[in-house]
Amino acid sequence: WLFFQESMHAYAANVYTSVVEELMKGKQRKFIAVEQEFFRLWWDGVATDRQKQQVHQLLQEGRLEFVIGGQVMHDEAVTLIDDQILQLTEGHGFLYETFGIRPQFSWHVDPFGASATTPTLFALAGFNAHLISRIDYDLKADMQKNKKLQFVWQGSPSLSERQEIFTHVMDQYSYCTPSQIPFSNRSGFYWNGIAAFPDPPKDGVYPNMSLPVTDTNIHLYAQTMVANIKERAAWFQTSDVLWPWGCDKQFFNASVQYSNMDLLLDYINNHSDEFGVTVQYATVGDYFKAVYRRNFTWEIRDSQDFLPYSTEPFQAWTGFYTSRSTLKGIARRASSLLYAGESFFTQYVLKHPQSSICKCGALRQLQSLRWAVSEVQHHDGITGTESPKVKDMYMNNLMDGMFNVKKLMASIILDMNDAKKNGEVYMKDSGVSGVDQYVVVYNPLAWNITTFVTVSVSHLEMSVLDELGHSVPAQVQSSAESHATYDLYILVEISGLSYRKYKVKPLNSNQSAFIGKSVKYKRKDITRADQQSRQLLPVVNNCYQVLFDQSTNLMHSITERETNRTVWLTQEFLEYHVNGDVMKGPISDNYLFAPNASAVPVSKAVELEVVSGKLMTEIRQYFYSNITSQDYIYAVYTRMYTVPEGYNGNLLCHRIEQEYSVGPLEFNREAVLRTSTNLKTGQLLYTDSNGYQIQKRPFKAYENNTVARNYYPMVQTAYIEDDTTRLMLFAERAHGVSSQGNGQVEVMLHRRLWNNLQWDLNYNLTLNDSSVVRPVIWLILGTKAVTNILYRTSGLALEHRPVVFFGALSGDKPKVPGQLQQNSVHSSPVTIPPNLHLQTLSIPGWRYSSNHAKQVRSIHVGKQKEGDADFSRVLLRIRHLYEVGEDPVLSQPVMVNLKSLLKGLGLVTAVEERSLTGTWDVNTLKRWKWKTAQYPSKGFSNSTKTAENFTVTVHPKEIRTFFVYFQGQ
Repeated sequence: WLFFQESMHAYAANVYTSVVEELMKGKQRKFIAVEQEFFRLWWDGVATDRQKQQVHQLLQEGRLEFVIGGQVMHDEAVTLIDDQILQLTEGHGFLYETFGIRPQFSWHVDPFGASATTPTLFALAGFNAHLISRIDYDLKADMQKNKKLQFVWQGSPSLSERQEIFTHVMDQYSYCTPSQIPFSNRSGFYWNGIAAFPDPPKDGVYPNMSLPVTDTNIHLYAQTMVANIKERAAWFQTSDVLWPWGCDKQFFNASVQYSNMDLLLDYINNHSDEFGVTVQYATVGDYFKAVYRRNFTWEIRDSQDFLPYSTEPFQAWTGFYTSRSTLKGIARRASSLLYAGESFFTQYVLKHPQSSICKCGALRQLQSLRWAVSEVQHHDGITGTESPKVKDMYMNNLMDGMFNVKKLMASIILDMNDAKKNGEVYMKDSGVSGVDQYVVVYNPLAWNITTFVTVSVSHLEMSVLDELGHSVPAQVQSSAESHATYDLYILVEISGLSYRKYKVKPLNSNQSAFIGKSVKYKRKDITRADQQSRQLLPVVNNCYQVLFDQSTNLMHSITERETNRTVWLTQEFLEYHVNGDVMKGPISDNYLFAPNASAVPVSKAVELEVVSGKLMTEIRQYFYSNITSQDYIYAVYTRMYTVPEGYNGNLLCHRIEQEYSVGPLEFNREAVLRTSTNLKTGQLLYTDSNGYQIQKRPFKAYENNTVARNYYPMVQTAYIEDDTTRLMLFAERAHGVSSQGNGQVEVMLHRRLWNNLQWDLNYNLTLNDSSVVRPVIWLILGTKAVTNILYRTSGLALEHRPVVFFGALSGDKPKVPGQLQQNSVHSSPVTIPPNLHLQTLSIPGWRYSSNHAKQVRSIHVGKQKEGDADFSRVLLRIRHLYEVGEDPVLSQPVMVNLKSLLKGLGLVTAVEERSLTGTWDVNTLKRWKWKTAQYPSKGFSNSTKTAENFTVTVHPKEIRTFFVYFQGQ
């Protein structure tokens, strides 16, 4: 890990130090930079005052240009929209605060496939053009031949032309300079060679340095470059050609780069009559300005994305949808905890201005998790396409950040309850020991929830009381995980953005929790099941009857009780066997999925245990490779809930919760859970795009690699349906998902691989992941009308499950929670309608002025140095969850009065509507409007109508961003 850090710091530091120095030497030279994480490390830890001054100057002159400007270049397939916005906002906040600049172009050249959510986000952030590169090789060849690599992309069907963006797809040479030169066996145009850090060669001679430009070869160099420019020009509509110069880990020695390129560019321009080409250094912004000035009419692309992505017939990049499932799970847990911590801290600051907690220290704790969640969104982070060392770095940073935020939340709870005198709150993820303890549960969503939280306890006989001493419904049962403890399920009912406190104590006879009784069924050989004498075991709640076949111990069917519709439904684990020897054919690795053949069932015998009680039934299935095996490799824990009278149990009742235990796998096995039904789906699958919108995924037959090329990322949701019924799956981490047969949906849960591809061996990318993974998926079955109402809230309920803290009590009775909870009266500080989501409620702490002229002036006079964080500005985002026409009621626009929405937090005195990342006042944001057949006039597109009298109307799929100020702040 340290080696990685040293290596990247040394390399990144060299790039910025040498590029800034070289740009100052020639007015014609330019450079673009993307990821703020490395730039900030250089800026904060390496750059001298003189270098900082030079950066300011170069930015003003437009010779250094930040494109995208997020913390990282995020992955597009397996990231959640919230986290994409977070990492963009982090980078943009720094750039605006430090330089007063706002990136306006994208350079998304390296993510493996392109999502339709990204163009919408970049448009909302104020970008004028978007650039991508990695799309299917055959599609790219076709677009290139027909000059269709540039278009206006309307990524969101509901926002369509209001948030469209001009998009450029790089041609077959992608984002690196073509390195073949006919007059040398060394690569061309890479004069600084290949990076070697943290121990650069003493003599300055790096591996594979290109031939320097000399009098004898300059004409050959020029011919090579011009030939490539002309080849590319034929693929585009305008006579402007973007010629990327550089590649991964380049420009660590910018001096040798620029000095050679200067000679070459001058030579071509001095012989432009002969070559028919003129060349100049440019930024991405310069290129897009040139294309925009051509006043061309562009084709429109709808909301279809560019996933999955293949580079060759047997290279489908669909393995990374599942690679390093544990990292994917932790990244999402961290994101969810950050969401909870932000709103918890914001409420505390607003309601307790005289607080005893140091706000600056608290902000640092939140910032540590903002950084960790931002950086793991990198296209070689959450994707699982990094070496084990780098994966450990991401994991450590996430765990440290989570620890900090839990510590902050615990200290706020203590402060609210004046509990320092009589107890402690701690954050361990386990449970309660013998003594009287309390459990504090925070609901981070802005609507009321009724759900179960699970606490590990040491006694079977327990009682649970609320703040007023009333008994709370609970169930305790043997733990599937451990023979020494029990699982206590507590039914919690908590209003939005509030917490409640529950006292858990060993038996108090008249208020004891229900006890779950266990029945174990014999292991069954599923290969010899007797179809004739089939006996079915029913498990029932108010919404479903689920039948299990006792001859196999497998699920048999689910009946949705409201319509009495029965769907035959069975689940099995299978494994794809894959090749690891490059001599024998295509391989699977961290990125690629290349199955040898169809998936093979892994289990010949299944054991069943049913634990049933008044509130829930848990069905435990253990899958063995045969009837005599000692250990199982797979298990499914299925939970169904029965909610007592007087509780709103609609969401709880409608979900069938499943938790899986998978692994350790054998080498070169990819594990899937296949759910087969009698729904007539025609192999049509629907998957979500980054938790923002749904994409239709018809099954496509290919000459080669059909299985792998029909895998898609499922970030939060996937479903199959027929004319009447829909089966929905919700996930708490990303997975690959596919429909390989009619009525089927399969989810890839885990991969363990080894291969001998030299490149993979060099970078330790063989994915020898011997872990056991424990993903959770919720199932909902019902009519389209019912699932439409349930699925947005269910996805968010799984994403943002309540945060649980444990505390010990000593002596005194604890006070009822303080004002953050509003004295446990069930009124919520913020309650939002069911078709809206409170996407962000936080105190970013930025010190910049929201008046642009003022901000630029204060940077100009050097006032923007150090200062205290600003705690008076609250960042609020509201997202409409539905598409136009999706539901007769929920798809309607919603009028929201922000003053009354937020009155539980204090008196709102001012609201400013901002661009997605906060850096633009939407009234001054004028994006380029590109000419299309639909809109022949060119000009500027203004954004949405802003708040009047604190009232806004939020239309389907809009994400609206505000700065909010409260009285007394």
